[in-house]
Amino acid sequence: MTRAATLPVLLGLLLLGACGSPSLGPSQALPPPPPQGEPSGFVGMTGTQLRASFGAPSFSRRENGSELWRYDNARCRTFFFLYPVGREMGVRHVETVPHSAAEAADPNCLAALRAKSTSPSS
Repeated sequence: MTRAATLPVLLGLLLLGACGSPSLGPSQALPPPPPQGEPSGFVGMTGTQLRASFGAPSFSRRENGSELWRYDNARCRTFFFLYPVGREMGVRHVETVPHSAAEAADPNCLAALRAKSTSPSS
């Protein structure tokens, strides 16, 4: 190969080398996974049962075949995640805000939701 033919090949290789992926730097730690387990008495409830127990949610949203129902009280918010179960929607996951690092649903918040639903003024 002549010197004139080698120069374009070398330049092409240098350009291809510059196209390599950049360094991503030090890796970042992933956040901890959500706490395991669900509070008893909620998972498996249908949307009809949830509404009968706690009334209409303060907020609801449908997205990609699932539903999120939020119930508010003075101290916290409870989120119910519903997915198709047969012909109805059923609760598959429950979270509260705030909650501890050890559990996704604070028992005190859930107790307040239950108490609100059983009080005569609700």
